[in-house]
Formats: sequence, structure tokens, C-alpha cells
Amino acid sequence: MLFGSSRIKKTRLIALSLLTLVILITTSCAATKGSIVILEDPDGKGFVIDFSEWSASEECKMSLKKGDVLHFDVSRKEGEIALNLSGRNGSEPYSGNGIKLGVFTVTIQESDIYTLKITGKNATGNITVKNVGVSE
Repeated sequence: MLFGSSRIKKTRLIALSLLTLVILITTSCAATKGSIVILEDPDGKGFVIDFSEWSASEECKMSLKKGDVLHFDVSRKEGEIALNLSGRNGSEPYSGNGIKLGVFTVTIQESDIYTLKITGKNATGNITVKNVGVSE
């Protein structure tokens, strides 16, 4: 009987150790903080991104053609914002950190599927991205 009782205690100790390990791992992972809402234009030519006390990264995909011009309107109220626009074929038409306020354009040099990655650290504000068409 003592042998069986010792075995149960060992099993409980192992289970408790595994549970503790799982709790430590899940609580140490960085969770998304705050909120972000990304709305795509009905015509598929841009995004409106609103975020509040947000700390994480999100991505939006866009199919763009050579000569397309993207119009960015950034309004940051708090925190830090970084943007990176990169194509599947390796092009990187825009990359910026510490963006605060501003309106700027980016002209696309090659047709591709592009990923716009936005990263925030305690960021509050909004970004509007619009494909205004081909530059002349």
C-alpha cells in the first residue's frame, strides 16, 4: 500500500510542476495591449487604422502596381508608431520609426503584393492609407 501511495504523490507532484510551468510560460508571453481597428475601404484601395493605448504589430496586404501612389495621413496622439511597407519580391518602398504627425506619399516602383506592417508601443491615434492611383 505504501508503494501505491508514493506513486500517487509522485504523479501529483509532476502534474503540479507541469501546471506551474504552463502558467509561467503563458503569463510571460507578451499579450496585445490596448485596441486596434483596421477598416478596409469598400473599393479595396486603402485602410483606416484607429488604435488606442495599443502595443503590438499588425499587417495589411495590398496589391499595388508600378506607379501607384500611396497617400499616408498619420496622427499620433501618444506612444510610438513604426511603419514598414514591403513587397513579396523584396522591395521596401517605405520604412519609418518614431512617426508622429504628417501627410506623405510613397510611389510604388514595381507591381507586387505589399504588406504594410504597423507597430505600436502604447500608441493612440490613427492612420489613413489610400491608393490615389498612378503617378503621371
